[in-house]
Amino acid sequence: MPTASPLVVSLAQIAPVWLDRDATVAKVADWVTQAAAAGSRLVAFGEALAPGYPFWVEHTEGARFESALQKALFAHYAEQAVDLTRDDLAPVRAAARKGRLWVALGCIERARERGHSLYCSLVLIDDRGEIRNVHRKLMPTYEERLVWSPGDGQGLQCFALDSFTLGGLNCWENWMPLARSALYAQGEDLHIAVWPGNANNTADLTRHLAREGRSYALSVSGLLRREDIPPHLPHADILRAALPEVCANGGSCIAAPTGEWLLPPCVGEERLMVAELDPAVVRGERQNFDPFGHYSRPDVLELQVNRGRPCGARFRDEAPTKKA
Repeated sequence: MPTASPLVVSLAQIAPVWLDRDATVAKVADWVTQAAAAGSRLVAFGEALAPGYPFWVEHTEGARFESALQKALFAHYAEQAVDLTRDDLAPVRAAARKGRLWVALGCIERARERGHSLYCSLVLIDDRGEIRNVHRKLMPTYEERLVWSPGDGQGLQCFALDSFTLGGLNCWENWMPLARSALYAQGEDLHIAVWPGNANNTADLTRHLAREGRSYALSVSGLLRREDIPPHLPHADILRAALPEVCANGGSCIAAPTGEWLLPPCVGEERLMVAELDPAVVRGERQNFDPFGHYSRPDVLELQVNRGRPCGARFRDEAPTKKA
């Protein structure tokens, strides 16, 4: 049997064209092309990158009930959200297909079957440009619950990518032991953790994810600085006054299955970070610990995962009456 080949991956640490879906999608497609030119088979982007993370909620009294400001900002956010049924990610899919690489992209998804409710979704696109998975964040964190809806388990899936088994989670989902375990149980050995962008989120947990899963752990973050707030946004003057100089400073990094840094956290700059992953390192680290292999006790501990996608209503129309 031939030896499994290394895998070249990229982390695209970029700022969105904040709250502008089409411009951000175009920017993402360009960075996908750059990653392909660097020889990557996978490129990952930060959480909620298209069209952007809702940084205003924390800094503009987001919990104030019946606030005209919050309603206006949410209305704009919903209008700029990604609609997959409308194929809003077509430029990214085309770039993935042309470059023959996979793309993991954090999006704010508006699901038409759920009205105007928004989901923080990690979208996985394969090297044919097909959307393979849409994982909606199970539980928005703290103030995120004012703008995002809780997701479901349908996206807790892993996929074969060359010599690896790929899975991913959004932000603080990576702190959820059972969500991680749902991926470990499918043989995950290449984990993507997407973040809105802060090194204080990635510096410790990334190495823990790698060591616990005996997997490569890729943490990819976005950036947002005051200068990235476009002047045409609703209430742009209020946003510029309220938001800090730096909302998101990056922190993208890669840890090896040993728990050691392959690429340490990168802070404060847009950058394409490229690394080569060796599957033999995973096999070596699994010698003494395999979380759902020889070091598990399925006779004692068993995880149940509901991967259904709730819809809220089911309609059954009467069958037409047959004529005599």
